[in-house]
Amino acid sequence: MRIMIVGASQGLGRAFIEGLGDGGDHLIGVSRSVPAKLPERAGIETEWIAADLASPERATAGVVEVVAENGLDVLIYNLGLWESRAFEQDYRFLADSPAEIQRIVTVNVSGAILLIQALLPTLLRSPSPRIILTGSTSGLPGHGRPEVAFGATKFALRGIAEALREGFRDQGLAVTCLQLGYLNTEDDLAVPLERAARRGDGELVPMHDVVHLVRTLLMLSPSAYVKEVVLPAIGDTRF
Repeated sequence: MRIMIVGASQGLGRAFIEGLGDGGDHLIGVSRSVPAKLPERAGIETEWIAADLASPERATAGVVEVVAENGLDVLIYNLGLWESRAFEQDYRFLADSPAEIQRIVTVNVSGAILLIQALLPTLLRSPSPRIILTGSTSGLPGHGRPEVAFGATKFALRGIAEALREGFRDQGLAVTCLQLGYLNTEDDLAVPLERAARRGDGELVPMHDVVHLVRTLLMLSPSAYVKEVVLPAIGDTRF
């Protein structure tokens, strides 16, 4: 299986690189720069593409060129910028600069649409093509957050997924939205799950859980898919 993870250099994306795949699989990380050292995992080949989705047309051309020959089975679009003061007590929409808002929309929405469009001809050659979009509980009704640009772009991912399913249903394209709550991004997969789960006193989801969930999605047959997963922390009173 050939799996591309966009936004793979840190946090959840890095956890996908370190936790997805089995022997014989090929992982392709995409980020603005190539890490100095790539993860080494027995039986799993890892390569990296430097591409900045803030310039989506230029970035997509480079990504497509790398994968066109050998194909692609899974695309995980894990990029998601947010406002500089997002999730802080002093966040104010009126303080967001137009440049920051535009960058968030470009990376989170335009980048996703243009990269998917460019990769679809290659992806649809797979016997079981899958797209996984990393959304957020901020993209759900009643999410209770004031971040306008971030929330709007995560709402947009649901629209992207719905349209892709209808447009390519007869070609077997499975599209899943992961609506994730607040994540514990401090504890990587090397930290035991039990310890990672204790951070935040029930208000943070360990990245381990998200990786386990995505591994399950990738094990489904071509006849099934999961439309949407809402994964908040057990202590998140919004859901």
